[in-house]
Amino acid sequence: MKKISVLLIALFAITFSQAQDAKTLLREVSAKVKSYDNITIDFKYNLNNSKENVNQDTRGDVTLQGDKYVLNMLGTTRVFDGKNMYTIVPEDEEVTISAYNPKDDKEITPSKMLTFYEKGYNYKMDIQQNVKGRKIQYVKLIPINSNAEIKDILLGIDVQTKHIYKLIQTDSNGTSYTLTVNSFKTNQPLSKTLFTFDEAKYKKDGYYINKL
Repeated sequence: MKKISVLLIALFAITFSQAQDAKTLLREVSAKVKSYDNITIDFKYNLNNSKENVNQDTRGDVTLQGDKYVLNMLGTTRVFDGKNMYTIVPEDEEVTISAYNPKDDKEITPSKMLTFYEKGYNYKMDIQQNVKGRKIQYVKLIPINSNAEIKDILLGIDVQTKHIYKLIQTDSNGTSYTLTVNSFKTNQPLSKTLFTFDEAKYKKDGYYINKL
């Protein structure tokens, strides 16, 4: 019994230490992200579900400034100005405008992509990889809510820059989403109208404006 007790105490101490190390690393990442005026990310995105025989790769880019962002992906541009969401689909010549409701925002949206882990997760250190000379430390995030659709998230962090390199989200249904950062640029000169939607321009170009 004494041996078992000692083993359990040692195991608890290791688990607690890993959680503290992960917490410290995530705090450093969060502080680094918030120190930038803006961030531009070029990324690769993979959706995989072996049961449904789905494996889809795509590329995209996103520019972030505070809560505002412009996301280009799958031939669609999504602009968020802090109040409204504008989804622009050139192929259909259509724009959908919807008001933002924080209560409905449960997904890892672009504006939360680099800080979503601050609430709602337990975490521990995972594996470390060497990617082209860069040390990538993974932190495993497990939702505190046992009924969450997300099973777990692996967050790969560049140990030197404290930038997020990879995010691997696995849902309870077995679907995995992997986002790999190809380039991470900060404090770029941005147009003052980058996050502003010009409705008149799109109407002039013949777009259908759908307001929800």
